[in-house]
Amino acid sequence: MLVFGEPYETSGGTVLVTVTRQGRRGGPGRAVGLYTITADGVTWTPATDESRIALIGVCTGFVAAAFSTLALVHRPPWPALTERVMTAQAEARIAEARRR
Repeated sequence: MLVFGEPYETSGGTVLVTVTRQGRRGGPGRAVGLYTITADGVTWTPATDESRIALIGVCTGFVAAAFSTLALVHRPPWPALTERVMTAQAEARIAEARRR
């Protein structure tokens, strides 16, 4: 249910009327928007909930971080250092040292 606030008239002759959505069981309402009434006509300005937009951004960042962490755990960007690879690297270093 929409609830219209008391009209407020500014010094320039503009009338502002707030609109809220009634909360459940008589709880606090949520702002929906604002009607601006001037000599030129009526305009509607919707209210934005910045905290909801920020929450969506934080959740998106968290999901991206989780996916990138899973990708690194699955296959890290550094080479696989198994025993066979380490032995081959050591033998290559020894062979290069003998050539010098």
